[in-house]
Formats: sequence, structure tokens, C-alpha cells
Amino acid sequence: MILDRPQTRPVTLDQFETYIALPENADRRFELIHGEIVEKMPTFKHGMYALNIASPIKIYFASNPIGKISVEARHRPPNTISNENDRLPDVSVVCDLTREIPDKGAVLFMPDLAVEIKSPDDSIRAMREKARFYLANGCRLVWLVISEKRIIEVYTPDDEYFLIEGDMLSGGDVLPGFELAVTDVFAV
Repeated sequence: MILDRPQTRPVTLDQFETYIALPENADRRFELIHGEIVEKMPTFKHGMYALNIASPIKIYFASNPIGKISVEARHRPPNTISNENDRLPDVSVVCDLTREIPDKGAVLFMPDLAVEIKSPDDSIRAMREKARFYLANGCRLVWLVISEKRIIEVYTPDDEYFLIEGDMLSGGDVLPGFELAVTDVFAV
């Protein structure tokens, strides 16, 4: 949901940090997308889909300690020319355990795997733009979960394809050997 307020010029990261730190915003989730403050408003089912993806990856990491997983963690592109982006993937995976994960504020790099789950107000076009943004800024794998169509779009730097129920979602070179049935993602 884009905030209903006139913006004559893009919001900077400093302005964004000030805005999200306001007491009235303490329990709200925001992203900064090309200088525009966008509020994320996930539903209960949205959270269930995130859990259906995050839990198997967490279990995978118990046997394969190659990374960390988070839900709704803020990420900023590294060495960004414009300071107009602070993204909030629904699920994010970081596989380089030597990278610093801050205790406060945004992670200052893109995750290796970013998962975006379509909320009722999201457009598929905007989700695809997010996938391309993540990849352009260092992400290696993006999964877009389109619940009303029960498909998952998969994006890598070299390929784009979609999976339907009956297919297996693969972790590729980000999560070697990891597989998850698309049907299991949509189990509610």
C-alpha cells in the first residue's frame, strides 16, 4: 500500500529511517521503493505461506549449516548510487555466514534468496519488478509466490520460469539439495 501523501521528490534513506522510527509507526512495516514509502500489509494466509517456506529451510539449515533465514528483514542494496531503496522481503536467506547481520536497522546487502508473497493489493508487475531489483543488486535467487494462481515464479540471473502444484521448488546453487513441493507452500 503506497502511503496517501503527496511526494514532490523521492524520500531519502535518512528521511525513511526518521519516518519509520516515529512512535505511531512502531507496529507497522514499511519499504522504501525508488524513493516512495510503501506500507506492507500481510494477511494471515500470507504469513502461513511464509512459514511454509521458512520452516523447511530452517530444518534444511539444521543439517546443512550454510546460512541463516529471516522473515520480514530489511535489506538495502550495497554501494547504491541512489539512496532510495530499503526493501523488506517476506523471507530472506543469507548463505555467507561471514557477512555481518546488524542487531538494528537494515542489512546492508541483498539476501542470496528473496521470497515475495503476493498480498491482495500487490500487482504481479510490481512483484516482478522487485524480483529484477533484487537480482540487479546481488540476490542470486528469487521466488514470487502467487497464491491466487497457486504458482511460484522463479528468477535467477540467467533464467525465469514458473512452477505449479505437482512441481518441486529447488534451492539451486543457493540451497544445494533443498527441495520443497509447491503444493506444500500453499497448504493452509
